[in-house]
Amino acid sequence: MNVEKLAAIALIVVGILGIGYGGFSYTSETHNADVGPIHLSIAERERVNIPMWAGVCAILLGGFLAVRTSRR
Repeated sequence: MNVEKLAAIALIVVGILGIGYGGFSYTSETHNADVGPIHLSIAERERVNIPMWAGVCAILLGGFLAVRTSRR
C-alpha cells in the first residue's frame, strides 16, 4: 500500500468522523496552587468545532485520491 492510498483512507475516515462528531473537546489545566499540603488546580474544558464543509471536503478529496491511485 503506497502513501497516496493511505492518505486517501485517512482523509475519508477523518471526514466521516468530523461529520459524525462535529468536533472534539479537551481539558486544559489553567491554574495551579500549592499551599502547604493542599494542592489546588482549575481545569477548563474546551471544545473545537469542525465545520460540516470541512468534513465533506476531506471525504471528497480522499475519494479523488483513491480513484486517482486505482487508475494507475
